[in-house]
Amino acid sequence: MIVCVHLPRLELSVAARGAQALMGGPLAIAPLPGGEQRVGEVSGAAHARGVRAGMALGEALARCPDLVLVPADPLGVAQAWEAALQALESVGAAVEPVRSGLACFSSDALRAVHGGLPRVLGAASRALARPVCLGAGPTRFCALCAAVRADVRRPLVVGEDRARHWLGAQPTAMLRLWGEGDREIDALVAALGRLGLRTLGQLEALGRGAMADRFGRAGILAHRLACLEEDAPLHPRRVEERLEESVELGEASLGPALEQVLGVLVERLLARPERRGRTVRAATLSARLVEGGTWREPVAFRQALADARRMRLALSLRLSHLPAPVEALGLAAERLGPVGGEQGELLEQDRELRRARLAEALHQVRATAGREAALRVVCVDPHSRVPERRVALSPFPG
Repeated sequence: MIVCVHLPRLELSVAARGAQALMGGPLAIAPLPGGEQRVGEVSGAAHARGVRAGMALGEALARCPDLVLVPADPLGVAQAWEAALQALESVGAAVEPVRSGLACFSSDALRAVHGGLPRVLGAASRALARPVCLGAGPTRFCALCAAVRADVRRPLVVGEDRARHWLGAQPTAMLRLWGEGDREIDALVAALGRLGLRTLGQLEALGRGAMADRFGRAGILAHRLACLEEDAPLHPRRVEERLEESVELGEASLGPALEQVLGVLVERLLARPERRGRTVRAATLSARLVEGGTWREPVAFRQALADARRMRLALSLRLSHLPAPVEALGLAAERLGPVGGEQGELLEQDRELRRARLAEALHQVRATAGREAALRVVCVDPHSRVPERRVALSPFPG
């Protein structure tokens, strides 16, 4: 059986400094300064007043004039979610995070340790020590649906004997749990609604051929999910050391001074003895904003590296995404690579390897800035009196 853990309204509870705050008036996460003016996660009271996550701020305030906006805290959410994952791992679970507030693990090996599935669910609930919805099912998709439908007071276990019948009664909107943010899945759910297909059972009754003919790959996937046939194996996360550095800022909250602070953070991070010469594959840049709330930006490097100059260059581009002046800047190494792995000097490599690397670099430049991003100078009439006629620009071959 697959167990799914769902922490409802995790982002809002962290931003509001506790789940108790959600029991009061209507709350919603405020949009970031300078960003798209849409509210984030909303409380139950705001949802009852017609406010939905992603709604325009003006419409949300028109529907609920007493709506309280709290600044987003993505850094606090990441820390709270990491603590929750570590709590689940403390009971022996090999956890696969789906997204913040939603994770899965297999209970097969844990049932012998804890004495059955109910005790596994109880151990997970006690380890988290916060309101949590637990669901279990024969497949991951069934467990995800069960966790979303479960109550915080009692886990929902869907046995194999009734899983297909129970899943057939669920709305087609549950398909978004499998591929959140997938445009094909979103378009499929919207099209099914227009066709009057409200449940997964109605979708299953159409047949796989009809779904494939009308919706293609997304239709086949949806039908397999409804029939309990599509279930990719779990990929538990690898527990790695996480190196963090932070600096409290004074006057260096914006501009070139902020880049200098970033350089200090990079050098401190690379100097940590816990790194033991390993390269960095991914990092997270975070900040505490002056106006309240936090900001967090994950960065995956194209190549594992340990060069301070190259890391600073890659990370400094993300400073332009800061929505407001900051009080503190932080940098964390999320994934570490093997020792070494740095790109060598081009002159130390053979000709074929240099040509391959230059061709890849040229491809990336053109993909980012267009076909005219890399040009070469060709001599056309070097003896002309008009300077403009002496040379011409031509696309760089490669």
